[in-house]
Amino acid sequence: MSKPKAITACHCRMCQKHHGAPFAVYGSVLKTHLSINKGAQLLVSYNSSGEIQRQFCQKCGSSLFWLGSDSHTDWVSVALSTLDEPCNVDKVKHIHQESKVCWLDL
Repeated sequence: MSKPKAITACHCRMCQKHHGAPFAVYGSVLKTHLSINKGAQLLVSYNSSGEIQRQFCQKCGSSLFWLGSDSHTDWVSVALSTLDEPCNVDKVKHIHQESKVCWLDL
């Protein structure tokens, strides 16, 4: 996987529920720059809203990818906490803070 173009911490209710956490952190990369070396057959997709697909591992349940945005059809967002090797993050953009949990101080 190439270095993500954008790192986003999403505080929307769907991400909170999907990850069981106060927010989800995704790194966006071109689909052509992402390869799955093992376990691709275990990916399960579901449409969470509109054309948005969330993909997770049917064996362990880990949330892995977010894709399907009409404005970014060539991109996939990778849940950074699932990577085997740490990703150096320069800057994180926090979105949907109107849904931020009350006990989190940013």
